[in-house]
Amino acid sequence: MANLVPQKDLHRIVLTAIIYRPKQGGGFEYLVTKRSPTKKVYPNLWTVPGGGLEAEDYENKEKTTSEGWYFVLEDVLRREVRTEVNIEIGKPKYLLDLIFIRPDGVPVATLSYYVPFVGGEVKLVDEEEGGDTEFRWITFTEAFQIEMIPGIPEEIEAVDKILNGEEDRKINFKKGSLRYLNKK
Repeated sequence: MANLVPQKDLHRIVLTAIIYRPKQGGGFEYLVTKRSPTKKVYPNLWTVPGGGLEAEDYENKEKTTSEGWYFVLEDVLRREVRTEVNIEIGKPKYLLDLIFIRPDGVPVATLSYYVPFVGGEVKLVDEEEGGDTEFRWITFTEAFQIEMIPGIPEEIEAVDKILNGEEDRKINFKKGSLRYLNKK
């Protein structure tokens, strides 16, 4: 296999939040946003809020231990949600991870979480500042009916199954791979 990652120790860390709230009449709905046409990766596709870890997120802060920083990823996820959609979220719960290589050759490690909506009114960052262009609250079945970043509809479906207490939750991705997230 070709050398896909030229600098083996460098990865971009990205966090995503599948934000949910109870739907009137039962079930849950999920917040999705449409990416700007100027984005490098997946322009104009629907996704969930999130963003990347930067060195500034910890290097100028006081360490929580003698060697490092705790809770940086959760803080970044909360900041990105506030920045992108102007709302507050509850405690993030880990869903899954995804590794991919961007078109510019940078490997990306994506950590996907699901989080309850706590409050606020959704307000998108100005598109001229690189923000998303639209938002919607959708059901998991609607996620399969709009143009989303590959894998996101399946992630939303997995969260819906978790929230509805299904014992074994399948994530069936379009390429045919099948993974199970077992209830603990």
